[in-house]
Amino acid sequence: MSRTAAAALDRARGDLVLVVDDVPDNLALLHDALEESGCTVLVATSGAAALQRALQALPDIVLLDAVMPGMDGFEVARRLKAGPATAHIPIIFMTGLTETEHLVAGLEAGGVDYVTKPIKPREVLARMNVHLGSARRARQEAQQAGQARNALDAFGYASITVRADDGRLMWQTPLARDLLLAYFGGHPPHWPNLAPQAVTDWLRRSLADANRQVEPPRLVVELGARRLTFRLHQQTGDGGTGEGEWLIVMREVSDAAVVEAMSLCFKLTAREAEVLYWVAKGKINRDIADILGASPATVKKHLERILAKLGVETRTAAAAMALNRIRQLQPQFEA
Repeated sequence: MSRTAAAALDRARGDLVLVVDDVPDNLALLHDALEESGCTVLVATSGAAALQRALQALPDIVLLDAVMPGMDGFEVARRLKAGPATAHIPIIFMTGLTETEHLVAGLEAGGVDYVTKPIKPREVLARMNVHLGSARRARQEAQQAGQARNALDAFGYASITVRADDGRLMWQTPLARDLLLAYFGGHPPHWPNLAPQAVTDWLRRSLADANRQVEPPRLVVELGARRLTFRLHQQTGDGGTGEGEWLIVMREVSDAAVVEAMSLCFKLTAREAEVLYWVAKGKINRDIADILGASPATVKKHLERILAKLGVETRTAAAAMALNRIRQLQPQFEA
């Protein structure tokens, strides 16, 4: 989750209203009336300033002048609705334009309602309250969902929400961010706004399997003796597309303790224990070299010393001894 979204969820429960109008008298009138009603008020006198303030503060509702110099209210609304962080914010147009085509244009741009000028504060407040009820419920649900997802971190289960059509990361807990950086750091180039390509591809395959009523397999990514497993949990929103947004739960398992135990049990060096671990996993020397950042020749020399210390002649025999020991320590170990 972005800092702006987190700040919005953590702020006080009072409604935050962004008022956008290029006429100072209109701003002053609404500012005073809204503050008296208990709202916190932000103001903007241009379309560009409105977009900046909306993204920074994530208001609960926007009162938007339709006709302004430069970027008009219709374009501001379209851009707010196009942004994932601001698309949910209800917009009420304030307009002196009463022709049907202008009212339709406002609704098509993303407005949920409109009030006509000259502005009557009591009417504005009444219209706002209708739409703020939904905004308050959405905020409360988002806060509860955030608390539940962050709680997963405490138990070692990280979570992310990914939009399937474009791979955008809509949410990630702190642990999820750290794990994604550890396993996929530097990729893709738009990190951290996009999920790693491997995750997006797996999600789309999983949705296709779900459509065929086949339970989708989990994605497993390895990093040395560590493994990160991704499990598709549930759909969290339609995201404006057919594929929607999906909550994915991540769990990391590490065999570092197993490697250390083999080192002690067989009197191996740390690197020899790592080589034996991957031999037990069925990897060939070239693959082990790639995993450990060594050359195949170096892996071969390590393996020769391992065979001598274990008193066996083949890698198959060494793997069998290692597997027997590993399964005593970790019965669920998968070779």
